[in-house]
Amino acid sequence: MHEYPKHYCGIFGIFGHPNAAELTYYGLFALQHRGQESAGIVSSDGKQLRVHKGMGLVSQVFNGEILHDLIGHIAVGHTRYSTTGSSHIRNSQPLTVDCAKGQLAIAHNGNLTNASQLRDELESRGSIFQTTVDSEIILHLMAQPTVDGRENNLVSSLRRIEGAFSLVIMTENELIGVRDPHGFRPLSLGQVDGAWVLASESCAFDLIHAKFVRDLEPGEILIIDKDGPRSIQAFPQHKRRAFCMFEFVYFGRPDSDLIGRNVYQVRVEMGRQMARENPVEADIVVPVPDSGNCAALGYSLESGIPFELAFVRNHYIGRSFLQPSQLIRDFNVRVKLNLIKELVQDRRVVIVDDSIVRGTTCKARVNNLKEAGAREVHVRVSCPPHQFSCVYGIDFPDRSKLMAANYTVDEIRRYLNADSLAYLSQAGMVKATGLPADSFCMACYDGCYPVPYDPTVDKEIIERRRRRIESLGESLAKDQKQIKLL
Repeated sequence: MHEYPKHYCGIFGIFGHPNAAELTYYGLFALQHRGQESAGIVSSDGKQLRVHKGMGLVSQVFNGEILHDLIGHIAVGHTRYSTTGSSHIRNSQPLTVDCAKGQLAIAHNGNLTNASQLRDELESRGSIFQTTVDSEIILHLMAQPTVDGRENNLVSSLRRIEGAFSLVIMTENELIGVRDPHGFRPLSLGQVDGAWVLASESCAFDLIHAKFVRDLEPGEILIIDKDGPRSIQAFPQHKRRAFCMFEFVYFGRPDSDLIGRNVYQVRVEMGRQMARENPVEADIVVPVPDSGNCAALGYSLESGIPFELAFVRNHYIGRSFLQPSQLIRDFNVRVKLNLIKELVQDRRVVIVDDSIVRGTTCKARVNNLKEAGAREVHVRVSCPPHQFSCVYGIDFPDRSKLMAANYTVDEIRRYLNADSLAYLSQAGMVKATGLPADSFCMACYDGCYPVPYDPTVDKEIIERRRRRIESLGESLAKDQKQIKLL
């Protein structure tokens, strides 16, 4: 299986459409690439919230009958990979609550860097959490009528959270979109048939024939009700922008526009830039489908080396209860991509991928090519080496498991069994976007985290919580022993 990092989530919301839940279903379908673990939709008719969530793909969780029962002109949806919180149905979103302020639903894309501290504080005040996801913290903050004797509102709640967050929030009569002050995660506004739509990527608008209106600004709260949208800037304007560069490298769909740039065109330009920086004499350029396709095309166009789809992807991979590792060698590698040997035999091959995380899958691809008779294999990666973990919602492993954090480029080349290995430079990657470097978060490449994060604080709080649970367990065991004695 591929070692690509899991994504955070895809979020969608719509206000003012009689078939809100159905359009949300199609919106989530377009955002399926952002999360394949669970899916959920919450709808409102102005009086009552209706919820359906489940584990699996959007098409597995919903059917026509379920969507018919999700009555209302407002709906929010979510498709999820777990970044914080385990893989469990109770952690699927949108999350809902019924509090003094009424019924609320929330869908969250990103990761809070002060989640442990806030959860510890809320639990000490008596809050009872039903999930292990940091998104529930936002609901608890919003549900509090007062904070330190002052009236609590949406803005004051959001100012307490730190990290990466794009949110769609639904009340009984409103749809609210939020982006964090740095703009780590995408969130866009669209319109269809007089209804207003929020989505993680513009490809969701295309599927439902919605017109793209604009991206939400970093730090913006957009409130949509019967009078239309109105905007609040909830955070100081001086915060530097830090859009996640990995959206362009890997996560965004090629047919999406992100912060004013088309993902396909940016990836092709990354491939062109890589060919300028790291040329090599070869006979064919081969992508690792699908994530390497655009960069490989760019490399081919710039270098003049012919482009060939030598790896054929099986698009019908599901979870298998049978792992025939004893019967079929390299099953997990070969089941997704199979090689057309005639295209590579006795040829010098440039293989292009978007990233190398642990290196195991790339090594398997190189070996596939050499076993098929490739004379030389040259690996080109359309981003810089990943040397740091992400704390803003991408499931990169810790540094001890990141190949580039522990080995030199030549050591990685030898491990991969490649004839050469080269990465796109950080400057070249930025140049391909046509935007200034300070527009992006590139912490996974350079270790410069826009929002400070101290993992030791989390560890201390988690350890304190563990000791408290153990203490409660010991106390309960003593009580049970005394009852037996009586």
